[in-house]
Amino acid sequence: MRPTTLKNTIKFAIKNNLPGLIKGAPGVGKSDIVAQACREVNAELIVSHPVVSDPTDYKGLPFPDKEGKEAHFLPFGELNKLINADKLTVFFLDDLGQAPMSVQQAAMQLILARRINGFKISDKVIFMAATNRREDKAGVTGILEPVKSRFAWIVELVPSLDDWIDWAIENDMPHQLISFIKWRPQLLLDFNPTSDIINSPCPRTIAHAGRILNGNPPEDVRRELIEGAVGAGFAAEFEAFVNIYTKLPSLDDMIKNPTDIAIPEQPDMLYALCGLVAYGINEHNLSNLLKLIKRIPEEYQTMIMSVALAKAKKDKKDFIRHNSDFALWAKNMMNVLLTNNGR
Repeated sequence: MRPTTLKNTIKFAIKNNLPGLIKGAPGVGKSDIVAQACREVNAELIVSHPVVSDPTDYKGLPFPDKEGKEAHFLPFGELNKLINADKLTVFFLDDLGQAPMSVQQAAMQLILARRINGFKISDKVIFMAATNRREDKAGVTGILEPVKSRFAWIVELVPSLDDWIDWAIENDMPHQLISFIKWRPQLLLDFNPTSDIINSPCPRTIAHAGRILNGNPPEDVRRELIEGAVGAGFAAEFEAFVNIYTKLPSLDDMIKNPTDIAIPEQPDMLYALCGLVAYGINEHNLSNLLKLIKRIPEEYQTMIMSVALAKAKKDKKDFIRHNSDFALWAKNMMNVLLTNNGR
């Protein structure tokens, strides 16, 4: 399931009290998507890490009564919040598959019976959980069968290039990194579980690389940090891709001479050109850059404008849709698409 579909699934599940379990490789965004969905439905989020919990945490704290004859278990911490929740609340068990079986057994009573040791969980609470897969070598020993059946649905989160591009634009990832992933989409998730202390490419580590690049580190530091963030293979390919920009004309030259600038034929150079143009578009140069864009192969034209539109939306600017040259380009492009689909 792709990220946007998962977010909509979680929102539906929250509104209909359907507990769910999300599995997936490390670093693909499981926890972040749960948090996004909660924000969009105005639900409070309580994140629990059962891997560091004790089975008795869900029982409460023993405390003697006034007469000192009996001890009662008093709810505390997360359990107390679940009992007394007075607004829509998601209790999210993160990394459930890494938790000891005894902790999973205790959590099992919460999820289905919605009560434990005489304490009833508030009707405002819905349960969600996430786990890595056993093949990820993330310490997942498995999830008990009766625990799995407590969840109304189990899905696997798989990264989506389009969803990641939207996220990257919204979160100010550098355009060089976005263009590189568009050119090499298989590197969006090239996770390789290993006992070596190195990172592999995944949405989380690529985001680390983006934040490193945004800090504009010195060249020698940048190379080492990118390799440390996403691994040597990704870093080497990305470095070669970045060097392509030195072979491209400047954005100023493209604006001044949109009909004369040579259009590269190599795919990697075209992807780099697309990123440079898409991020360089503004209300003053759009008409001129459209003259250049029309000379580029059609699939790259739509790529440029989709990124430019997404960036303008993020920046709360609407100059593209109100530009007459863009309207003409969009009309012509629609005719091309209809003609090609009819062949």
